[in-house]
Amino acid sequence: MKKGMLKKIFAIATIGVMSLGLISCGKKDVDKLSQIKENGKLVVGLSADYAPYEFHIMNEEGKDEIVGFDIDIANEIAKDMGVELEIQDMNFENLVAGVSSGKIDLAISGMSPDDERRKSVDFSDIYYVAEHGFLVKAENKDKYKTFEDLKGQKVGAQMGAIQADIAEEKIPEVDLQLLSNVNDLVLSLKTGKIEALVVELPVAEMIVKNNPELVVGEEKATDAEGGSAVALQKEQQALLDSINTTIKRIKDEKLLDQFIVDATALAEKQVEN
Repeated sequence: MKKGMLKKIFAIATIGVMSLGLISCGKKDVDKLSQIKENGKLVVGLSADYAPYEFHIMNEEGKDEIVGFDIDIANEIAKDMGVELEIQDMNFENLVAGVSSGKIDLAISGMSPDDERRKSVDFSDIYYVAEHGFLVKAENKDKYKTFEDLKGQKVGAQMGAIQADIAEEKIPEVDLQLLSNVNDLVLSLKTGKIEALVVELPVAEMIVKNNPELVVGEEKATDAEGGSAVALQKEQQALLDSINTTIKRIKDEKLLDQFIVDATALAEKQVEN
């Protein structure tokens, strides 16, 4: 065989091997579940200002710790994968972009799977369904009983959260005020910068326990998107199946009720301290 022909065959063979390698690497890159298991770590993003979902406490060792029933769910998902859990505290409005870009593996933060978010990420099965309400100053409890009563007023909601949509849908001519942090919104309500704050009821109830000058309005709203779910990168079927299997186990074993009770107790203890 001629020398030139040998070189050509070798070159073709080399390209073939490289192509297989690229295909293999590409497959590895998109297989998020395998990637997580290889790393031995599941990175979960959340916004830890939303008790009892996720919030900061000072633990018995005097160190800051993020707790809540979303943390419990994240721990169960990581446990079933056989990996360690790493939590990243982020602004809520950055969570979807964090998942989509791969900065975080999952977002578990009381997030509703609305149509806009589904353009960027996929969602697990619903793990929790809550009602929504609004907070006002106790002195205004008779003035603002319904969403309609807040017509034309400045009303706060967390940036990027479903409560912003609820405020726009339920309150005529609302002057919507968006902030990243719920604690900042509570301060805005207490100082009169806004007249009301739209939040999920479990969160509203925890806020009132810590701020007795606030009350929950009488009218409630249901979640049109069906509740809270885990956000993950698109086209990650193996990862989605793994998450949904854990969510089903949590429901079957009735663990979520206990998680919520424990998280609420921790939040109440923080109020007492």
